[in-house]
Amino acid sequence: MQQSGAAGGRGCALFPLLGVLFFQDAHVRGYVGEKIKLKCTFKSTSSVTDKLTIDWTYRPPSSSRTESIFHYQSFQYPTTAGTFRDRISWVGDVYKGDASISISSPTLKDNGTFSCAVKNPPDVHHNIPVTELTVTERGFGTMLSSVALLSVLVFLPSAVVVVLLLVRMVRKSAGLQKTSKSGYKKSSIEVSDDTDQEEGDDCMARLCVRCAECLDSDYEETY
Repeated sequence: MQQSGAAGGRGCALFPLLGVLFFQDAHVRGYVGEKIKLKCTFKSTSSVTDKLTIDWTYRPPSSSRTESIFHYQSFQYPTTAGTFRDRISWVGDVYKGDASISISSPTLKDNGTFSCAVKNPPDVHHNIPVTELTVTERGFGTMLSSVALLSVLVFLPSAVVVVLLLVRMVRKSAGLQKTSKSGYKKSSIEVSDDTDQEEGDDCMARLCVRCAECLDSDYEETY
C-alpha cells in the first residue's frame, strides 16, 4: 500500500513459509514527490525476540543487481548510501507483525522491485515476496479535476444565494410595477401573504449562506 491522494497497491501476494506467513502488495503505484508506503506484514509461529531481523532490498528494472536499503534488528538501520539514502523510514511494528517502510520524495528512478525478508528464529524464510513499484508524474488532468471540484464546493453555494436574491428582487420589482399601474391597494390579508413569502425567501437565503460558510470552513480546515 502507499500514502498519497491518488495511489494504491493493485493485487497482493501470499507466501506460506516454514512457520512464517508473508503478506506484501504485488503492485504499488506512487507519484513523484509524494511519500509512498511499502507494506509488508508477517505471522510467525514463534514469539518475537531480539533475534528477529527484517531486510528490505531493491532491484532496478532490467537488472539482476540488488541493493540493501533497510535492515532491522531491535533497532532501525535505513541505508546511508546509494539512491535511497536518507529517504527510507520505518513505519512498522514487529510486535503487530508489521514490517512496512516508506519512501520519501520518490522519483522516476525509484521504479523497480522491492522485497521484504523477515527471519524470526527458529522460523526460516523461503520464497520471499516482492513488490513492483511504479512511480509516475501526476497528470495535468488529475490536478485540473481536483481544482475544479474544490472550486465547485466553494463557489456553488454562493452562486445559489446570488440567484435567489436576484429572483426575489425581480419578483418584488414586478409586483411594485403591477401595483403602481393598476392603482390597486392590497388588502391586509394579501399584505400578510407577501410578508410571509418574503420571510420564507429570507430564510432560504440565510440557509444557503450558512451552507456556504460550512463548506468554506471545511475547505480551510483541509488546507
